[in-house]
This record gives sequence, C-alpha cells and structure tokens, in this order.
Amino acid sequence: MDADVVKRLQADLQERLARLEAEVAELDAEDRELLSEASGENAYRDHMADQGSATFERELDMTLEENVRDLLAEVRGALARIEAGTYGTCDRCGSQIPVERLEAMPTASLCVTCKEAEEGR
Repeated sequence: MDADVVKRLQADLQERLARLEAEVAELDAEDRELLSEASGENAYRDHMADQGSATFERELDMTLEENVRDLLAEVRGALARIEAGTYGTCDRCGSQIPVERLEAMPTASLCVTCKEAEEGR
C-alpha cells in the first residue's frame, strides 16, 4: 500500500481518536453527574412515570456510550496495525484489503469476503 495513503488514513484515524476520546470524557462527566442525581436528592423522580423515563434514558445513554467505546477500540486497533505494519492486511485470510475499502472504513480489519462470511452472507 502506498505510504501517502497510509499517512492520510492515519491522520484521519488520529482525528477520530481525539474526537472519540473527548466524547468519552464528556460521557464520563455526565455519568458522574447522573450518579449524583440518582442519589435520591431529586424528589421529582419518586413518581413511577418519571422513574421509567429516567431508566429508559439511562439505558439509551449506556448503549450510546458502549457504541462510542467500541468505535474508540476500533480506531486504536487500526492505529496499532499501522504501527505494526499490518494495516491493510486482512486479519483472517491475510490478503490485502483494497484501498477503497480502507478509505470508506479506515478501521476495517477484514477484507470484504471475510467480512461477509463473518456476517453470514
């Protein structure tokens, strides 16, 4: 793979890393705030409907937070593969991942064929 392409994709990944790390820090701060609110200081949550809404919102937040952390792990993995010199090589079959796929999805670690097999297509 062309070194300039790898550098460009690495820069994109580093931007994503910074953005995701900032988002995780913000989510962590919100978690601490929500934890202090859930300590019983807010009387309005005593109503069952309010408790249900709060529970739903918290579960949604947890799902979104998990998605952000998964994306963060994928970006870190891609950057680690660049450092190791294995970026652009399929983790399963060892073939080269097309540049077009990496440009569309810089965190890709599988070629299209292996990804489709993983998804059961």
